[in-house]
Amino acid sequence: MALSVNEISTLMDLLTDDNIESQSVEYYVNQISQNFSKSNSFKVGSAIVALITNNLIQKPAQRIVALSVLHELYRGEPFQNNPFSAFILQILQSEIGSKAIPSQPNISFSEKSFLSHLIVSSTWKDLLKNTPNNILNNEYSMADITSLQNAVSEAKADIMSTARNHIPAIIPDISSNSSYDNSDIRSTAEKLIADPDSPARQTYRPEMLRLVPPLYYDDNEMIWLEEGFVWEHYAAYDVTMCVPNSSSIEAKKLMVRAFKSALTLQQQQHLLAELDKDPKLVYHIGLTPSKLPDLVENNPLIAIEVLLKLMQSTHITEYFSVLVNMEMSLHSMEVVNRLTTTVDLPTEFVHLYISNCISTCETIKDRYMQNRLVRLVCVFLQSLIRNKIINVQELFIEVQAFCIEFSRIREAAALFRLLKQLESGETTATSSTTSTRT
Repeated sequence: MALSVNEISTLMDLLTDDNIESQSVEYYVNQISQNFSKSNSFKVGSAIVALITNNLIQKPAQRIVALSVLHELYRGEPFQNNPFSAFILQILQSEIGSKAIPSQPNISFSEKSFLSHLIVSSTWKDLLKNTPNNILNNEYSMADITSLQNAVSEAKADIMSTARNHIPAIIPDISSNSSYDNSDIRSTAEKLIADPDSPARQTYRPEMLRLVPPLYYDDNEMIWLEEGFVWEHYAAYDVTMCVPNSSSIEAKKLMVRAFKSALTLQQQQHLLAELDKDPKLVYHIGLTPSKLPDLVENNPLIAIEVLLKLMQSTHITEYFSVLVNMEMSLHSMEVVNRLTTTVDLPTEFVHLYISNCISTCETIKDRYMQNRLVRLVCVFLQSLIRNKIINVQELFIEVQAFCIEFSRIREAAALFRLLKQLESGETTATSSTTSTRT
């Protein structure tokens, strides 16, 4: 059983009191003792643990009071007999600011040092007379809790290990930047603690799986009743596991070299042969979209073959995106041109690449390099148009403007004439069709 909604409301009223920073810790310990009977100590402690681990007690002053109450609920008994002793030690042993444990709140050093003295000191009453403000502003040194740790470890040693192998069904938000409205905190606390179906009461633990034993040896006898019967099991072992694949290792080495420099003809042939031998090897040789530009510039032929083998990959669009946006060069054009004549590339990909090529030619400052790139782009576009890979009408205005801008270059003038021929031919064909219909 857990606390009722009314009892949770009372507990929250005390832990979120506006004067909690200036009132003594002892005052709130006594208030909780008066409002809750000794028989409800475990319920109160469980509720406080749930509030702390789920970050519903956010202010340091509130945590100091809550942790003090958690300890004082079982004052007079050995610390190891406190059912929440392990939780208190977990708080003390955690690293400040660590987020490694999802259920571990960010406890300050002042809070931890006060709590350590509280659980070991014989003058605990004097400590409780302090206000949370005084505790937070004083620099306590950590008390030695080694003996308590050993005692708790021995006391909990009899708990079955399988009972500890579980995780909470919910993951608390312990972000230090989180801030919630008081009404939201109360409603969440009620759902977590008072609701009998709350996920906070549920845990996930590993399921122990085993094969169902066979019932019968034959139609008459159960298998385990047959005298002298021995049930034999044979392990199915993959003998190829952990056996190094020398060919894949060599392919990976060649690919790493291909990112940095041009491979020799013999090395290219060897790498391509390995890729042809094992179609899935292309996924394991270290090629990622970010490394594609280096491969294109150093070994365009390898890049073409690898991209063709990756056409069925779910990540092929990422490779296309990188190829489109990489710096325009002879090698990148060679790769794109070869791909367009081999497979059906997405139309938007080809159009975007052409637009990027034109944009690069228009923005480059070096006149010599500009002329050279314009010639390359014009030859590239003529190849795409003559092979009917692109519908020139969809890019007519952009390409025509490009040709006019660079009309001083012979290849641009030739591309412009080709555009006009295509336009004239389509106009003539359209006129003939219209006359026939008339």
